[in-house]
Amino acid sequence: MAVPSSQVTKVSTDSPVTKASKGNASFSPALVVVDFQEDFCPPAGALAVEGGRDIAPAINSLLSLPGFTIRIATKDFHPQDHVSFASNHPAPDNKPYESNITIANPENPAEVQTTRLWPDHCVQGTKGAELVPELDTDKLDHTVEKGKDSRVEMFSAFYAGFQEPQIANSGLAEMLREKGVTHVYCVGLAYDYCVKCTAIDAASEGFETYVVEEACRAVDASKEAHEAVAKDFQKHGVKVVSMDGEEVQRVRKIAS
Repeated sequence: MAVPSSQVTKVSTDSPVTKASKGNASFSPALVVVDFQEDFCPPAGALAVEGGRDIAPAINSLLSLPGFTIRIATKDFHPQDHVSFASNHPAPDNKPYESNITIANPENPAEVQTTRLWPDHCVQGTKGAELVPELDTDKLDHTVEKGKDSRVEMFSAFYAGFQEPQIANSGLAEMLREKGVTHVYCVGLAYDYCVKCTAIDAASEGFETYVVEEACRAVDASKEAHEAVAKDFQKHGVKVVSMDGEEVQRVRKIAS
């Protein structure tokens, strides 16, 4: 069962925050499970990622590790009129997966971004927005809902892609800092969209950031797309790691 919206932690973003220090010798890891939801999984998901449901065992294995300081799930949680839905745009430029639109920052029209249009997905109050039943939700500490502002695309669990000014801050960075987190481990769906953007923003916020490869699946599983994501990660200081790698083993070694 998905964590009810009433249990979603609300975090104030009014107070100034200080970036986490990458040079900090301490190790306080967080696990961020990105958008492991019904609409992103076969067989009936509106925007199903091939093999998406297969990552449940790897994610649950990570959730069971007592070494994580905090375990957070994120959810796409869109209103029906969300700008990324092809159904909300006129023909002929409203084909899911094919059509692109240009979106302006609602508070700064000079800042624009181009984004792909998608089928309606993860609509608030629908089954598609629920976390998959295979996920051990009882091991989660918090759930962060994202993509609630109908005006902007929001792949990252931190905020929308605009920076001047920032839009739709979820409070995730502040939540991690309040818990003293130094390292962020990202898993979930999809590797080449929301996991990628969440990991890059975690790194930009100053957290040492890892993506656990076996616990992710991509929309585009081609070699070329995988290499493109790898370059983006390298550019932003995000490291792709394995379940058996030293980075995950470090979490395993922390006593309960």
